[in-house]
Amino acid sequence: MKGIGGLYTVQTEDGLVESRARGIFRHENTQLLPGDRVIIETQPDGAPLITELQERKNSLIRPAVANLDTIVIIASAAPPITETFLIDKVSVIAELKNIDVLICLNKTDLDPADTLWKIYNQAGFECLRLSAHTGEGIEALQQRLRGRVSALTGNSGVGKSSILHKMYPELEIPVGNLSEKLGRGKHTTRHTELFALPDGGYIADTPGFSAFDVTKLESLLREDIQFGFREMQPYLTDCRYTGCAHIKEDGCAILKAVKRGVVPKSRHESYVQLYELLRDVRHWNLKEK
Repeated sequence: MKGIGGLYTVQTEDGLVESRARGIFRHENTQLLPGDRVIIETQPDGAPLITELQERKNSLIRPAVANLDTIVIIASAAPPITETFLIDKVSVIAELKNIDVLICLNKTDLDPADTLWKIYNQAGFECLRLSAHTGEGIEALQQRLRGRVSALTGNSGVGKSSILHKMYPELEIPVGNLSEKLGRGKHTTRHTELFALPDGGYIADTPGFSAFDVTKLESLLREDIQFGFREMQPYLTDCRYTGCAHIKEDGCAILKAVKRGVVPKSRHESYVQLYELLRDVRHWNLKEK
């Protein structure tokens, strides 16, 4: 559920257990993450000890979490307004890690976020409109989280913790106040922790968009980025030249799709920005990690 200072809180059939881990994890430089499935054994002195880490289906380095089913991206067209690049950065990471993406547009009582709704529906994402203030969409989100391991993320002040509090007040997750002067929220979430949901499943309230660092993802090269944009997939094999970067090349099918409006312009701009961010990452760099 969480790990702080070498002490891990583990959900077991008998309830929550505070446990240390075998020294071999430290020696092998293996970090135990919220969401990991582990084996705990009782030692001769009666103390619990994590002795085995089971295989992960996925994991993220920043934020540190494992075995996610869904990433819920909280966005808003009301202050603090969410930049599309931030949404795209997280969605690409999720797509490449085979994690489902759900985009929730919060604060619709202030702004319905029609532009964001159009962009991400066109790109093929499931979108929900929410208002932590009025309760709109809260029940629909609860149904989507039930029985799954999910993570909520979004830019500071967009309402992640407020939404969680509206759905599950018994979780007692701290809620930060939006700083109107700065147009952004205070950072109330400083580490990743899983919370057990009363109707089944687990949810992580992560430190926010800034924690999703594409340059820290293992096995991620700039040529991989194209596979993280689902609406680009039908056109990837139609470019004139093999190895097309889809930025300014002649005969690029992606650029033609953008011009036709089939691929949203903002999504292609995010692709180019991510491509440039990973310009200096090479295969041999990854081998050294």
